Amino acid sequence: MKTDFEVCVDLAKESGVIKPMNCVNNGPTGSEVRGVIGNFNTYKALEIPYARTHDSSFYPEYGWEFSIDVHRIFRDFDADENDPASYKFTSTDRYLDSMRRAGTEPFYRLGCNIEHEEKNGTYPPKDFAKWARICEHIIRHFNEGWANGFDWNITYWEIWNEPDCRNADGTNPCWQGTDEQFCELFMTAAKHLKSCFPALKIGGPAVCTVWNGDYLKNFLMYQKANKTPIDFISYHWYGAHLSDLRSSIRRANSLLAECGYGEAETILNEWNYIRGWLGDTWSYSLRTERNQKGAAFIAGAMCVGQTEDLDMLMYYDASPCIMDGLFDMGTLEPLPGYYALLAFRELRRLGHFVPTEIDYENGIYSCAAR
Repeated sequence: MKTDFEVCVDLAKESGVIKPMNCVNNGPTGSEVRGVIGNFNTYKALEIPYARTHDSSFYPEYGWEFSIDVHRIFRDFDADENDPASYKFTSTDRYLDSMRRAGTEPFYRLGCNIEHEEKNGTYPPKDFAKWARICEHIIRHFNEGWANGFDWNITYWEIWNEPDCRNADGTNPCWQGTDEQFCELFMTAAKHLKSCFPALKIGGPAVCTVWNGDYLKNFLMYQKANKTPIDFISYHWYGAHLSDLRSSIRRANSLLAECGYGEAETILNEWNYIRGWLGDTWSYSLRTERNQKGAAFIAGAMCVGQTEDLDMLMYYDASPCIMDGLFDMGTLEPLPGYYALLAFRELRRLGHFVPTEIDYENGIYSCAAR
């Protein structure tokens, strides 16, 4: 490895804008008014453009079992989806309001959090069309004031999370149906929601990896054959080498172009440092996410996303959990990774991207703005 190096910056060479590479999953906690232990002010200082609402129901301050997920808001699937009394919005209202007051727009994941143990929300809905209408009313609540709601103009609405996920024993913690059933659910929901809200961005399906055989390709081909409108394609990546992040971004773009969705936005909305998911490698990964190496990895990943053909990058996770490399789980004080996002905030404020060199072989990543 090189012991010394140069990063050359020519400020006369602008190349577009600084993109929202500093997005996250989940919002702040605590209150700037009540003074309870929280991270509202430090979170707000990051000026995070978008925060995805996945796995929010794991954290009590976000509303726990009454927040975000479709089956937690609409708790009896046999109820009348047109009746406001069938919905419980209160916890989600508070959570999203806190996020918005911190200057962050919610990126709303329609569906369910990951379910490693008991399965409740990851079963295929009994009626796909009704599920789509339930999602419609959730959107109307937050964007059109339905059911004593709001006029928040939330732009991004993502259908489901990781339908292709597999545990080591082969079980799926995110989808209990077949691949074909998921394709049909997505098609039904996307067509209905886009017909109701043509100006909003409807997409998904947040696959856990673009390397999962032909899963994403088959999904895209099914949607194209059925003329499903998709405004954005979302996918995930976890790893220990940023050259693999670059490869995943390029593979996703290649699959989209091949399957006829080359014009869709590309959003990588879960990522973090992971050496391995089991045993000692998992423990090492969790330690690394919280230290200086993890912070450097965050900074490098944002540099890669900025230079590649990617529209948005969303770190997992900013909620107080074992994979949060931004805030301490107990005190909610900033960890080293926080300062990587704070630095990228400065690039976003400047706005104009200036290309620099990235040396994948020697692990040197850079990004500049003016």
